[in-house]
Amino acid sequence: QVQLVESGGGVVQAGGSLKLSCAASARTFSVCNIAWFRQAPGKERALVAAIRWDGGRTFYADSVKDRFTTSRDNAKNTVHLQMNSLKPEDTAVYYCAADKRLVGPLRVGLRDYDYWGQGTQVTVSS
Repeated sequence: QVQLVESGGGVVQAGGSLKLSCAASARTFSVCNIAWFRQAPGKERALVAAIRWDGGRTFYADSVKDRFTTSRDNAKNTVHLQMNSLKPEDTAVYYCAADKRLVGPLRVGLRDYDYWGQGTQVTVSS
């Protein structure tokens, strides 16, 4: 079982930056793939970024490429999502999620992730 807690959300003006963090409480965190999803009102939850258990591979949705960066610190059981050049369309609740398969290949489907945080709200004003 992996418990995940997101933090760092807030309100920012368009063009600004925010850094989200996802803290995990599990000894197996360092061998779990982690992903960030977001869900805007009236829309389906969608993948934003994912990072392999060793940090050796990342994946980004086209809508956030070159603006968002995900990283992890396995010694601190933490994953980050640095969000730059934010746009109003980035407004959503952001979730981190963990894949229960250990040391597996990086996957990008919603159903590939088994453990979820409670989410943190990001609001970008125009």
